[in-house]
Amino acid sequence: MFDIGVNLTNRQFAQDRHEVVERAKQAGVNGMLVTGTSLKESIAAHQLSNHYPDYCWSTAGVHPHDASGWSASCEQQIYQLAAESNVVAIGECGLDFNRNFSTPQEQEHAFSAQLAIAAELEMPLFLHCRDAHHRFIELLKPWLSKVPAAVVHCFTGNRQELEEYLSLGLYVGITGWICDERRGQELRELVPLIPADKLLLETDAPYLLPRDLTPKPASRRNEPALLAHILQQVALLRGEDAVWLGEITQQNANRLLRLG
Repeated sequence: MFDIGVNLTNRQFAQDRHEVVERAKQAGVNGMLVTGTSLKESIAAHQLSNHYPDYCWSTAGVHPHDASGWSASCEQQIYQLAAESNVVAIGECGLDFNRNFSTPQEQEHAFSAQLAIAAELEMPLFLHCRDAHHRFIELLKPWLSKVPAAVVHCFTGNRQELEEYLSLGLYVGITGWICDERRGQELRELVPLIPADKLLLETDAPYLLPRDLTPKPASRRNEPALLAHILQQVALLRGEDAVWLGEITQQNANRLLRLG
């Protein structure tokens, strides 16, 4: 198994980060991608991945929530950071019109700049889209022929959106959202439609703790070790063997991120 989305720099892991990594290893997670969501977090993600060579890699980018902080200096630093050997994707970048912590105009500006960086450096994209599908596709599509690959991280969209992503050759990241009986039902129905060679798994830890864990954990914090539970649920929904699917999704992650 490979966890393609872990916010390991999050302060919720400040007291026991090493133990979290060790538990992930013991649970069968063979690697993880540490997500950069701002310039500060991207630097921290890179530094953290240096502590776990050949196990942790990182992204460099600015999340749409933080797009208001995009500047010429930020762009230069993200560009320089992306040249580091263990930084393997540009992002988390994209559009989020659900809450608009940054204005749509700021989001589009930061997203377009990061698409250009990925194209120039020929790096894969780690993408975020929420309630912005049409504009997201408009901005992304012209760049797809110029980047090696891209994944829509934490997909929670509808069938039409999924089909469009797949038609463009994008990978699709699935989280513990499928374990949420309140809001994950549509996603549960869509998971079997994703070709095995385009499927990726992620926890998005410390967020999106699977709701169907038994017994229920005392803490609401998610962690990479729980990727094994997500894998089991995805395999069940797809009618596939979990061990086989874990190997396939790890191969997909290695191909996306060009590891080994």
